[in-house]
Amino acid sequence: MPAHRPALALLDPTACCAPIGEAVLTPAEAEDLARRLKALADPARLRLLSLLLAAAEGEACTCELTEPLGLSQPTVTHHLKKLAEAGLVAGERRGVWTYYRVDSDALAAAGRLLAFTP
Repeated sequence: MPAHRPALALLDPTACCAPIGEAVLTPAEAEDLARRLKALADPARLRLLSLLLAAAEGEACTCELTEPLGLSQPTVTHHLKKLAEAGLVAGERRGVWTYYRVDSDALAAAGRLLAFTP
């Protein structure tokens, strides 16, 4: 059986942690990971992450994301808010628009937790 691990904050992208198969998640870790996975469990949000990661400067304005997704600006903003609440993207207000970029460390931390080697 995997060992218990000391508590860590998954929302801290610098936190290092053992993959899920090597140590038992604490209740706080399970809650944080579930929040991120819930945010990712939506096709529009996955596409948003993909669009942001593929953007020339690694960021995009909300106004640049509506057409590729085929969604209204309020809907895109809603999805970006969910990703931001999960700590996966960060927004920066510039005038009337908000520019978003993926927090690659936070995304990588979630990926490391899910790594599994039998």
